[in-house]
Amino acid sequence: MLETLLATSSDIVPLVLRLTLGIVIFPHGAQKLLGWFGGYGFKGTYGYFTQTAGLPGIIAFLVIIGESFGSVALILGLLTRVSAIGIAIIMLGAALLVHKEHGFFMNWYGAQKGEGYEFQVLAIGLAIALAIVGGGAYSLDLAILSSL
Repeated sequence: MLETLLATSSDIVPLVLRLTLGIVIFPHGAQKLLGWFGGYGFKGTYGYFTQTAGLPGIIAFLVIIGESFGSVALILGLLTRVSAIGIAIIMLGAALLVHKEHGFFMNWYGAQKGEGYEFQVLAIGLAIALAIVGGGAYSLDLAILSSL
């Protein structure tokens, strides 16, 4: 089971995919968990998700933790498939619950009331690719697998 979960090659492409997705998602997770980059931190984000957005507490918690630790895990290549699937689910939820009403395109010129879902589509695509191929070169998954 563990070998299947960690299975990957030493290819460089998964490294590029996971660094890209991890680096892009990390600031969003840090906003939610730590209040960095202009975010509200855990308490503020949890309150917004549960009170304003109406999410169940466990979902709010999993989104905050998933973006925060999932992005770091992707950067490190640790449990890449699990982290990627978690990020994909979070991005799907964000696209459907928040961004769908604003259309496809991001709000580059301030003409919309919010951002479209194109960012989430890209993140989901990267995450699905990582869920298929694993962490690749320089991943902790590969290092752990080699030591088993």
